[in-house]
Amino acid sequence: MMVKVFRSPARHGYAVEGSPFIPSRAACATSQYYGITGCGSLLVLDETETGVSLVGSWEWGDGLFDVSWSETNEHVLVAGGGDGSLQLWDTTNQRAPLRVAREHTQEVYAVDWSQTRGENLIVSGSWDHTTKVWDPTLSASLTTLRGHEGVVYSTIWSPHIPACFASASGDGTLRVWDVKGGACRLAVPAHKAEILSCDWCKYDQNIVATASVDCTVCIWDLRNVRQPVNQLLGHNYAIRRVKFSPFSKMVLASCSYDFTVRFWDYGRCDRPLLDTVEHHSEFVCGLDFNLHIPNQVLDCSWDETVKIYTPACLSAETP
Repeated sequence: MMVKVFRSPARHGYAVEGSPFIPSRAACATSQYYGITGCGSLLVLDETETGVSLVGSWEWGDGLFDVSWSETNEHVLVAGGGDGSLQLWDTTNQRAPLRVAREHTQEVYAVDWSQTRGENLIVSGSWDHTTKVWDPTLSASLTTLRGHEGVVYSTIWSPHIPACFASASGDGTLRVWDVKGGACRLAVPAHKAEILSCDWCKYDQNIVATASVDCTVCIWDLRNVRQPVNQLLGHNYAIRRVKFSPFSKMVLASCSYDFTVRFWDYGRCDRPLLDTVEHHSEFVCGLDFNLHIPNQVLDCSWDETVKIYTPACLSAETP
């Protein structure tokens, strides 16, 4: 397995996302001092024939914990910060954000840009227990949704259903929200521990995955949430992020504080683990699939590296 590496000295990776427009491009949200104190950097990277190059970096006065590309403008991103802010960045020539929103009262740990046709919205999740929905200008939130009783670690738009997103929280619940109705439509007691991540299957509007401090990934069918469709066991420490493949219906990936990235076929009840990648020396916090290159994966870690690779277990698969 060939791995291309970018090293960001004194910056610890929290989130990485591939561009929806440029196959070689990715953004990474990083923090100084493991996000406990210090500033943050937004990095934009390009994969080259020989490695990974830095397109540009933008500094922020607090740690950055998540990043998401605009779905309508290839140069624009939104990031979430430890000071409770969302920043809208333009990578063409702006050294300062286009706009900063400061409605959250604690760390913003999750941001996501909607993908459904005809919709252009941002959702954020915060340690203040709320989620907020914004238009792309970040001028003011369109709505604030309350219901979680713990830190909101993850927010993800449905790729299928307009004005619908899922959130995962330290209160152990997965919640599904209807933005137009301003209400939580479903609350699932998904784990007996904090949930750090959730993701929506790209092929099935009813399938959502949750990843928890309890070291498990659970696959949920929203039509019947009495028990998970599958429970994926293998990680030794908290799972920081989970992502479904955009090319293989049953495949998803997870990364963990056990320094590993694992690949799964959730359709297999017996031995769903496909592969374990161990190429980091610290917590792996960021994870994404390239939307343009089948089975290419991006990850980032507290070990100050971003890595781009195609795991052996997926390289033989076809879209």
